[in-house]
Amino acid sequence: MVKIGNINLGDFPLLLAPMEDVSDPPFRAVCKENGADLMYTEFISSEGLIRDAIKSRQKLDIFDYERPVGIQIFGGDEEPMAMAAQIAAATNPDLVDINYGCPVKKVTCKGAGAGILKDIPKMVRLTAAVVKSTNLPVTVKTRLGWDDDSRNIEEVAERLQDVGIQAITIHGRTRTQMYKGNADWTLISKVKNNPHIKIPVFGNGDICTPEQAVAARAKYGVDGIMIGRAAIGYPWIFNEIKHFMRTGEHLPPPTVLERVRVCKKHLHHSVAWKGDVVGILEMRRHYTNYLKGLPHIKDFRLQLVTCKTLAEVEQVLDTIAVQYKDHIFERTTPQITNSNYLPANNEMVDCNVYG
Repeated sequence: MVKIGNINLGDFPLLLAPMEDVSDPPFRAVCKENGADLMYTEFISSEGLIRDAIKSRQKLDIFDYERPVGIQIFGGDEEPMAMAAQIAAATNPDLVDINYGCPVKKVTCKGAGAGILKDIPKMVRLTAAVVKSTNLPVTVKTRLGWDDDSRNIEEVAERLQDVGIQAITIHGRTRTQMYKGNADWTLISKVKNNPHIKIPVFGNGDICTPEQAVAARAKYGVDGIMIGRAAIGYPWIFNEIKHFMRTGEHLPPPTVLERVRVCKKHLHHSVAWKGDVVGILEMRRHYTNYLKGLPHIKDFRLQLVTCKTLAEVEQVLDTIAVQYKDHIFERTTPQITNSNYLPANNEMVDCNVYG
């Protein structure tokens, strides 16, 4: 049984990754409905919380149906991070997570996100400050290291455990890789199998199919898996993995009616949380993935991204449901290598497994 503090996550939890401009409450709602065991907010700037920035404060919104849910914060200075953790804790999440993995230059140049991987002693001090600032469990998401010459995740995991973190998620790339190339799970496995590591170790990177999840569990022994891009427009991935782990069989791919139903639910959550204008606008990034695999869908997608009212969007979605009601989705599986479950041609996996 995997536990973070007093949070019981079951035998092999599937975590939804915190993704900027993606994993907001509307998206988390449909992922929870479809089997996500633990979810996180989009990452939140510690400086933004202290300044009471509206965007940062809005990201603190969490709802009881999401639980367990963690608030993820990032920053490069101890005092603001400790204060941000206290502000986050006041909204009553189940845990606080520290982002040491974001590779974006505007974050790393401030010594935050993956930028702190250049200064491990500072990383330890900052983590200790956050742990001391709250009674909630503190977890960390990070990468293998800054570059291939500093793949120091084994040392990092031990030192962060020593100052009190209660779980760690490791993305199997360095910062300099960004999201390119193959995720390397071998170092994640070394952390998990280190006899000094007592906290849960979750793996992250390029898990897009049930087969990959099962293989990662068997080969690398991680306590659970964090899924990011594979869930965008395809929240069914969580239940599909769970079913495959239990039975060795695949669930049938969601029908057009099911895709439209979940897309509508996502849309309604978006409008309820953000208002009509912003809610409709920000849903536009999701339609392509929800409708992936439907032939000659381009004209309908164009309509969806130009609709201005909820009624207009729903009318287009209803038309799609009727016109494609007899479409049968076929399952497509990426070619998998023996080492780390990625295509042999070293290209990025198309994480939407049905099309």
